[in-house]
Amino acid sequence: MISLHRNSLLFLFVFLISGPVLVSAQEFNCEVTLNHRQISGSSYDYIAELKTDLENYLNNYRWTNDRYEPHERIICNIQVVLTGVDNNFNFTSEVILTMRRPIYNTNRQSLTIVLSDNNWRFHYPRNKNMIHDDMQFDDLTSFIDFYAYIMLGFDYDSFSELGGASYFNSAQNVFDLGQNSGVQGWGRSIGAQRNRFGLITDLSNPAYEDLRRAIYRYHRLGLDQFTLDEEIARTQIMSALEMLRDNKRVTSNNYLFDIFFSTKYTEIVALFRDADVETRLEAYNLLRDVDPAHSSEYERLQN
Repeated sequence: MISLHRNSLLFLFVFLISGPVLVSAQEFNCEVTLNHRQISGSSYDYIAELKTDLENYLNNYRWTNDRYEPHERIICNIQVVLTGVDNNFNFTSEVILTMRRPIYNTNRQSLTIVLSDNNWRFHYPRNKNMIHDDMQFDDLTSFIDFYAYIMLGFDYDSFSELGGASYFNSAQNVFDLGQNSGVQGWGRSIGAQRNRFGLITDLSNPAYEDLRRAIYRYHRLGLDQFTLDEEIARTQIMSALEMLRDNKRVTSNNYLFDIFFSTKYTEIVALFRDADVETRLEAYNLLRDVDPAHSSEYERLQN
């Protein structure tokens, strides 16, 4: 099957329903939620500015060469919990990132990924100037760069087969800069770790390409077609789940699979909930095998 580019698909869809439109550049429509209750003292009374600085940095920079309409922008949320600070304005924090994509022929969105990172350390003095530079490491902006490219990679993978490869490569380059800096959180861990190293290592590994192909099949061939033909859409989604199961059996790390199913399990149940009994039971048996962590949720498909 021919894979079309993410933006080509979105632009064609918008053009067909509304005619020619002017385009804008920015890719993200991201909201930052900042919890700084653990930070006290007059020296840090400016810290609330971090929310706006992060939003402006992520939303106003042009990350790709593609054209985006406002309604095409990637919806995301970054929850930042500041956990500590020293006298030199070096902060520690925990972060949860979520991203959504539109579902074709509906006004709904699908939760694409949920990622957590509990080891972000960065320098943020008053009046910090945030400048994007792919050639220089900065413990504040490079963290955002890394996850911006990760989100772009997942998003483009959902619109075309392996379409996010160049963005995962960009994330790898950012990680390499961080690793060379020696800053905590950017190290190369031994074994499969659920951190930046483990994430980008698996996403860059050809052994997990079938997982990425399954992401495309699930979203573009399955979810996006659901309102047109539920039976065909479920067949494609089932095929995607089988690809995930088979790929999981021949790979050593479960991190990417756990990210997918932790994000998608409630949506998957909803997609199969109204199917015929045979299809529901087939889905249940497959899901119980590939994602036993959510077996209790999948039991709803037996009723």
